[in-house]
Amino acid sequence: MARNNSRESLLRVGKSTKTACEETPLLGNNPKPLSSQAKTFANLFISIIGAGVLGLPYTFKKTGWFTCLITLFGIAGLVYHGMMLLVKTRRKLKAVSSPLHDDQVASFGDLGFAACGNVGRFAVDTLIVLSQSAFCIGYLIFIGNTMANLFNSNKSLSAVATGLLSSANIYGISAKTVYIWSLLPFQLVLNSIRTLTHLAPLSIFADIVQFGAMGVVLVQDSVMISHQTHHVEAFGSLSTFFYGMGVAIYTFEGIGMVLPLEDETKDKSKFPQLVCFSMFSIAFVYAAFGLLGYLAFGENTKDIITSNMGEGALSTAVQLGLCINLFFTFPLMMNPVYDVLERRVFDGSYCLWIRWLVVFVISLIALYVPGFTDFISLVGCSACCVLGLVFPALFHYIVFKDEMSPTRAMVDIAVIVVGLVFGISGTWYSLQEIFAV
Repeated sequence: MARNNSRESLLRVGKSTKTACEETPLLGNNPKPLSSQAKTFANLFISIIGAGVLGLPYTFKKTGWFTCLITLFGIAGLVYHGMMLLVKTRRKLKAVSSPLHDDQVASFGDLGFAACGNVGRFAVDTLIVLSQSAFCIGYLIFIGNTMANLFNSNKSLSAVATGLLSSANIYGISAKTVYIWSLLPFQLVLNSIRTLTHLAPLSIFADIVQFGAMGVVLVQDSVMISHQTHHVEAFGSLSTFFYGMGVAIYTFEGIGMVLPLEDETKDKSKFPQLVCFSMFSIAFVYAAFGLLGYLAFGENTKDIITSNMGEGALSTAVQLGLCINLFFTFPLMMNPVYDVLERRVFDGSYCLWIRWLVVFVISLIALYVPGFTDFISLVGCSACCVLGLVFPALFHYIVFKDEMSPTRAMVDIAVIVVGLVFGISGTWYSLQEIFAV
């Protein structure tokens, strides 16, 4: 699960991010230092890898290890293709002699406006609000399930981490419910902060915890594999393929970062190769993490791999660290949502009550979604699929349609159709998984 749009906001800390009209860009025009290739690679790598990686071992179990490997690398290729379409489309628009195209196509929403007018910006803004909010719902599900698994489970509650929490109670109330509601007052305070400047250190802390936890899990998986082998399946069914596709798109969701990152890259001629290398490096990390987790625990793999770590101080520390990580990442992820809502509804003015209302609604929804990985599959198949596959090809087709060859046009149309088929089918199968629990 990528922190892409919150990263985009962090890249423009100190600049005005709120606008009063549709034609105003989301990004400012102040000069800033350009990034080396190494820094651009690091920014993209850190921005894409998020909490969704913790659900990959379970996804390998659901879809089969071979199917999941092919899906991961296939989705990496498709998302990379979408990123490059956005870059090419923006470069084309910048070549047009127009103040809007030359100066103001700085974000995904700006590009949507340049290609499709107000409808394009509205569509992008809507999906950004939905996807970012869904990421935060997933965070609360993770925290609630993990805390219940750590402190309110027993041997008869082995399914706690997969969302079956009805038996884990605190004074007659679901433990997950208690933990999620207990976070609400603190999240209201954090989400009241006006600027990301004060939240930037939390992003660094979140990255350190995230990669530290992944390292611990990988070491434990390797030790488990060396002591015991499990039977694993190579293939799954059609429904599990769509399930795995949704998780994969979710974990690669970083489409909103590509335009700000290209702006900051010093050598733009090498940017496509750099993004390609980054995406497939991330795919390799995902493949190793998911496959090792599945091989280590086989059919006992839980939907949050840290729940397989067992008891002990290290296991508890890792899981608590991840909960703290997501707790502080929550307001960072919500910032793009507030940008959109305050820009559209309140002419860019800060509004405390709308922030509190959104946090409350997100907390309420998290109570009724049982499984972490089932939910991220749904988010990936719906909002992330459209943002990462459909919109880039659609905007590229609209901007280039008068000069592209029939073959090139067919490629764009094919990507749009594939994205819609994946999105609709995957959303249907993901909903079935959620309501089957």
